[in-house]
Amino acid sequence: MQRRVARRWAVLGIGAAALGAGRVVAGIGARLAGVPPARYRVGVAWKQPVPMPDGVILYADHYYPRAPGPFPTILVRSPYGRGWDMPYPFGLGMVQVPRFLAARGYHVVFQTARGCFDSGGAFPFLVNEEADGRATAEWIAAQPWFNGALGMWGASYWGYVQWALAADAPPYLKALAPSLSGSQMGTLIFPDGAPAFDLIVRWIRFTELLQHAGHWGGLGLIPRMAPWVQGRVLGPVFRALPISEAVERALGYPVAFYREAIEHPTLDRPYWQARDHSATVPLVTAPVNLIAGWYDIFLRESLADYAALVAAGRAPHLTIGPWTHTDGEVMVTSLREGLRWFAAHLQGDPAALRARPVRLYVMGGGGWRDLDAWPPPARPTRLYLHAGGRLAADPPPADAPPDHYRYDPANPTPNIGGPLIFPPAGAQDQRPLEARPDVLCYTTDPLPADLEVIGPVRLELYVRSSRAHTDFVGRLCDVAPNGRSVNICEGLTRLTPGCGTPQPDGSLRIAVDLYPTAQRFRQSHRIRIHVASGGHPRWARNLGTGEPFATGTAMLAAAQTIYHDAAHPAALVLPVTADG
Repeated sequence: MQRRVARRWAVLGIGAAALGAGRVVAGIGARLAGVPPARYRVGVAWKQPVPMPDGVILYADHYYPRAPGPFPTILVRSPYGRGWDMPYPFGLGMVQVPRFLAARGYHVVFQTARGCFDSGGAFPFLVNEEADGRATAEWIAAQPWFNGALGMWGASYWGYVQWALAADAPPYLKALAPSLSGSQMGTLIFPDGAPAFDLIVRWIRFTELLQHAGHWGGLGLIPRMAPWVQGRVLGPVFRALPISEAVERALGYPVAFYREAIEHPTLDRPYWQARDHSATVPLVTAPVNLIAGWYDIFLRESLADYAALVAAGRAPHLTIGPWTHTDGEVMVTSLREGLRWFAAHLQGDPAALRARPVRLYVMGGGGWRDLDAWPPPARPTRLYLHAGGRLAADPPPADAPPDHYRYDPANPTPNIGGPLIFPPAGAQDQRPLEARPDVLCYTTDPLPADLEVIGPVRLELYVRSSRAHTDFVGRLCDVAPNGRSVNICEGLTRLTPGCGTPQPDGSLRIAVDLYPTAQRFRQSHRIRIHVASGGHPRWARNLGTGEPFATGTAMLAAAQTIYHDAAHPAALVLPVTADG
């Protein structure tokens, strides 16, 4: 039942923060989610005005147990609305989330962010969340029902707003539970230095359609969000140039913060610094429970926040599952882990916590694993690229000839699945991609025994390109005995003049950091690595000209050379664990 409900909603392509949590509590039930049963009837004070220092009014609904207190409070701040202010039927599940929490002994303040739905002001992307979060916390602290203990919960944007408040938080903020999220979004919008074209356009289209649908317009919006409809609508948008006009093509009108974001490509600029809370993560003293997914768009950001907390001497908990951003099952975990976290830190019940702080799912049949830290001990193991598409532990010979392919931005190498915001995301069959002439594949022999890989994955390449501006993509795959090739993790390196390490023959040594993973490659399976120069539209294609990618329209094809000989020992570097 749980998996059927999750898949049904995922097919519609609805964002995790907007509907995932609601579908869990509405369609699955508390006992199946592994959480305590409801203990209280729930009351609601609708549309409570929360004044901001600049006079703008943000609205919140206050859910509370119908019983004598005191009870701690959980704050959820959302740009997607609170439920009843959203188009029907999108809000039906949303209103169940705060009810679910309140029935288990919490006041819940569920607030719509500035400039969204019925809350006042404008919505400058990511700008006001720190100030608005603090003003809302102070409003909560002034309420007669507040008992002095505040927590925050939520996924995606709901998680980012927690980090915005966390570093300079009032002392009564005692627990955070961000999932599928991060303390900054610059590297999400520009992963590996290239625009996350698919993510940005689809997210903006979804939020804009949601905002302007009207109450009954959601019935018409649901089919518009189906993957096949999005593909038909957005396919021409992703093919057109310049990309600065993509959202206007998709919606028929411009959206200011899209152009602002796409025209600030370097993360050291003031635009992104004002929205980046990663530098203050070590200052966060409230206990943090992080939820991440191996195929989530925020995976690297979540792990960076975890590492920063550990380096600062904190003791965060971390759970990583086999989830994409819209997987309903991640919200089961988020609610269950959040309630345990709040029981320990808001209600004084440390017995609610699990014994070991890190829990991760090893894909490929490895199952759940509890650890003391991330990443676990592992030995870096090199598999070398060879002529003829072979991948093996033995280094390449001195006289191995290089491989060549042509990358044409007019027909960019696509991506299939992977860490996308909407379906089809996650693990997908890569054989159609591998049939293209602009994708090189290097594959091991069938494995004689299981091989377990947990941690960051890296691809070391020696390359030459006819263009100074070009990309190189690496993608790790698990190939079953029947030939089905499934993507595990991937990454991109964007080359500009001066990048890479020059070699004596004029080639460049580069490293492609793939997403971290946890994968058991089964006996008789094969390990495969893709080498390509595009993954469009996940990463906006490199036009090869050096023009600003927001406004560039000219395109130049690139002749690419991949070396793999004794002087150029190109290799896939895997973190193999003791179990592997």
